[in-house]
Amino acid sequence: MNPRILFFAFQFLILNSKFLIASDNSPLGARSSGIGGASVSLADVWAVQNNQAGLGFQKNISGGIVYENSFQIKELSMKAAVLAIPVKRGTIGFCVSDFGYSLYRENKIGLAFGKSFGDKLSAGVMMDYVETKMAEYGKRNSLVAEAGIQTTPLKNLTIGLHIYNLTKTKLTDYNDERIPTIMRLGFNYRFSKKVLVVVETEKNIVKNAIVKAGVEYLPAKALYLRAGISTNPSLSCFGVGINLKQFRVDISTTYHSVLGFSPQVGLIWEIQKPKEIAPEINE
Repeated sequence: MNPRILFFAFQFLILNSKFLIASDNSPLGARSSGIGGASVSLADVWAVQNNQAGLGFQKNISGGIVYENSFQIKELSMKAAVLAIPVKRGTIGFCVSDFGYSLYRENKIGLAFGKSFGDKLSAGVMMDYVETKMAEYGKRNSLVAEAGIQTTPLKNLTIGLHIYNLTKTKLTDYNDERIPTIMRLGFNYRFSKKVLVVVETEKNIVKNAIVKAGVEYLPAKALYLRAGISTNPSLSCFGVGINLKQFRVDISTTYHSVLGFSPQVGLIWEIQKPKEIAPEINE
């Protein structure tokens, strides 16, 4: 990789930190990526990272892995894995992610818990251990808290709210630099079994708001088509998903007019509970 190109891309990522994974809590999952990054109202396994409230609606053990090649530069690649395990009083979630290369790297380990309160309300929390390494500056370890809620006030409408870094954790002593506190609010509306629309706004307390929107269309039983947009910076987003019984493969890409494409691929697996069989009654 040309060092000058890499330096330019790296500077762009720093100035637009929504691309950084651990400290800026970027959404995970190729599904979310394909619909503009909107994810705060979704309740799939990626809710472990995107909004822990979604874990409350998880009924089966499930996991996911994802890889993103940001702007097709291997030094800026991202790898992550999540796991959701329903228990008696809710669902426990685990998340690990890795972003960057030798000059700049972010690692995150998170432990989450989500619980539903009936069919219309769920809440969740997560505690993160974030490690940031920067060449010549050493590394910094931080604990970060996040929490969210999801509610379904109307049929087919789900609203999600999530806050990252509730404690305003400090990143460095210099200039009192802190891990950003980020608030996200959004909704999804299912027009039919085949069409889902998502809209979301994200606000870093020290930066301009980001608007995300997308649509997911199911043209066939096992095929999903996705498209979306995101602002600040402007991104065009596309994706597909393929259901293979207990597995789903998601592929997506975002496009930036200067830096180009960022392809992403993910795999989700789910262990479905066996269906209960009514006992036979002997007459």
